[in-house]
Amino acid sequence: MKMLIPAVITLALSAPASAQSCPDILNGSQRKLNSNETVDLCETFKGKTLLVVNTASQCGYTPQFEQLEALYQKYKDEGFSVIGFPSNDFNQDRGNEERSAKVCYLDYGVTFPMMARSPVKGSDANPVFAEISKQAGVEPRWNFYKYLINAKGEVVATFPGSVSPISSNITMILESIIFKTK
Repeated sequence: MKMLIPAVITLALSAPASAQSCPDILNGSQRKLNSNETVDLCETFKGKTLLVVNTASQCGYTPQFEQLEALYQKYKDEGFSVIGFPSNDFNQDRGNEERSAKVCYLDYGVTFPMMARSPVKGSDANPVFAEISKQAGVEPRWNFYKYLINAKGEVVATFPGSVSPISSNITMILESIIFKTK
């Protein structure tokens, strides 16, 4: 019995170390859109299936915010989240963050997490998109490029801006990921 107690304690102490590891995509924190508040990505999103999207407030695809919100509302209780990253890499998110926030929150009623504007491609890409591009082998080619990431932090699918967030292309893969353990 005395030998069992140290073994149990050792096991208990080693479990949190592995549980605390975070996928590379979620290492670090990001500032929220038009806010001084930051989000610890690992704490907030670890273990969730994610659709990470580079957004723009003045793009022909900007109305996709409504569909992204619908997707978020439909699956948010199933361990899923959309995360938006506004970017002016394609010169369609001009103006300040306040203007971008107005488009997202007021014009389209977005409630899913939106991060501060940042580059999403090239050597200046924010750390999330740098890791996504490394894993996927492709960086955003235009606004509203979508990356589906499983709960392990692995990019499992990419979709160009022309693909609707609520298309069967996305929802079939998403449902196969989030419902496979149920």
